[in-house]
Amino acid sequence: MRKSLFLAILAISGACSQVEQKAPQQYSIEQFYQNTRYSGGAFSPDETRLLVSSDETGIFNLYEISIADGSKKQVTFSDKETFFAIDYVPGTDQLLYSADKGGNEINHIYLLHPDGTTVDLTPDENEKAGFGGWNDDKTAMFYISNKRDPKFFDLYKMPVADWKAEMIYQNDKGMDVSGLSHDEKTLALTKTETTSENHLYLYDLASKQMTEITDGPGNYQSSGFSKDDTYFYYITDAGKEFAYLVQYEMATGQKQVLFETNWDVMYSYLSENDKYRVIAINEDGKNNLIVRNNDTGEAVNFPQIPDGDIVGVSISDSEKLIRLTIGTSKAPNDIYVYDLQTAELKKLTSSLNPEINPEDLVSAEVVRYPSFDGLEIPAIYYKPLTASPKNKVPALVWVHGGPGGQSRVGYFALLQYLVNHGYAVLAVNNRGSSGYGKTFYKMDDRNHGDKDLKDCIWGKKWLQEQDYIDTEKIGIIGGSYGGYMTMAAMTFTPDEFKVGVNIFGVTNWLRTLKSIPPYWESFRKALYTELGDPFTEDSVRLYNISPLFHAHEVKNPVMVLQGANDPRVLQVESDEIVAAVKNNNVPVEYVVFPDEGHGFIKKENEIKGYGDILKFLNKYLKEIPEETPATE
Repeated sequence: MRKSLFLAILAISGACSQVEQKAPQQYSIEQFYQNTRYSGGAFSPDETRLLVSSDETGIFNLYEISIADGSKKQVTFSDKETFFAIDYVPGTDQLLYSADKGGNEINHIYLLHPDGTTVDLTPDENEKAGFGGWNDDKTAMFYISNKRDPKFFDLYKMPVADWKAEMIYQNDKGMDVSGLSHDEKTLALTKTETTSENHLYLYDLASKQMTEITDGPGNYQSSGFSKDDTYFYYITDAGKEFAYLVQYEMATGQKQVLFETNWDVMYSYLSENDKYRVIAINEDGKNNLIVRNNDTGEAVNFPQIPDGDIVGVSISDSEKLIRLTIGTSKAPNDIYVYDLQTAELKKLTSSLNPEINPEDLVSAEVVRYPSFDGLEIPAIYYKPLTASPKNKVPALVWVHGGPGGQSRVGYFALLQYLVNHGYAVLAVNNRGSSGYGKTFYKMDDRNHGDKDLKDCIWGKKWLQEQDYIDTEKIGIIGGSYGGYMTMAAMTFTPDEFKVGVNIFGVTNWLRTLKSIPPYWESFRKALYTELGDPFTEDSVRLYNISPLFHAHEVKNPVMVLQGANDPRVLQVESDEIVAAVKNNNVPVEYVVFPDEGHGFIKKENEIKGYGDILKFLNKYLKEIPEETPATE
């Protein structure tokens, strides 16, 4: 659940004010979702192929991509469940992948044989499992599983020779396993306290001795061990506003800051033999990636991808190739391979539907505006190409998920679809968003539905100041926590937004916080600390900030979208808010997908749901009259 600047589309002004922007071609929702999405990108043992997940068929399956020529081979053929690639099994022709059932998030790890047969390696019905990597000699995999206790994840080792699991760490104290030394003697563990603070420990598996290396309050995450286990690395924001990278010497406990800047270090790791270090920085809503040669101290200089954002990277075991996943604001992520010996960058995929001209889409712009109390709020802005004082357009405030998420620069098909059809979109990073320092991150604690909502309203005011915005036609839209913010706006400030689109948003905090999935146990206390404990007097405040109990205040049209298998925001949340708003005689549209969870990933569902969003907005925000059937 964790974060430079894109080229701005500037309003034509001054001497050029008479030049009319050519109207872009408008594309259908089907065209926008005939893009192809890719994820993963593990190198084959001989480093001639990449194992990826792709939704080319409408649902995610496994594919192999040839590094030599970019040719693609489909490996799995699921038409019901989504399959996500994990890795090749070292020294074999077997593959690992992860899948749940209908988006219920109970992920299992599967072994795929060359003949197409599969074995569920984590077969307990309610077992949630996560891949944890290979041991140093590539003869066994590590994984975490909650099969022993639904609330806690234990660590297992499973040799590839017989695939029989052995528990190597029993987690009885709500720890999170976050790293294992190469010699398999030391575990890195974290213990969550709040959504912004945790504790970091090194645990000796033989002696069972626990050593805390937390150095003051803050957030800590493991960043791996050196190849010889001399050093342990971690990222923290302790004592500082932004997260930085630290080296910890195992023998002496001596600590040294290895890298810091005025943005958060998101993650960092070493290549197979420590030749290269990767450092990713969340710089104003966009990734800034550094790959440094540890032998020379020099950074690897990749060829520049115009408007490019490197969102994923992995280095092959030979340390000769780098897989890069790069997106732009006008196209989904594509996969590239960079040869460290020849300095050749090769593009292997073309994800954007060839029917779409990227020049008809818009680049995202980072903007900032003052909120009600003068606090500067960052946002990602999408302005329609044809918007002008003579052609005013309606607008939407988009609110990200969370709490604690971040809207980032990059391709988002739904937003590009809406902008392509004439809606300006301001993706607000309200107080409480990640990526802008820990002070900003904590600003919405125990204050949800109040100041963070005002940040969204002041985003609306910023939109109204733009001379090409139709000031009377501004709505609010968001998913998950953003769905909550949408319904909070429609109930607590019912005159502010003309419409609201709630995508699987929380509407009853009392129920949601009481029905947290058991495997979130280590995080439950942290959520209660930030939001409130529903089993205490906090329940009064949680009642007061829950839109369901104030639905009688809703005046303007609402649309709700929900996955039936969502374990985080239960369908009953959406059922009840829809029924309550209907009692006001307010227009409500409701779309439920029986085979989705917390987020829609099947193309047919995205086409249906997101296409319906545009129809809803055209009807109630643009107020386009519905076509009447022709009469003979």
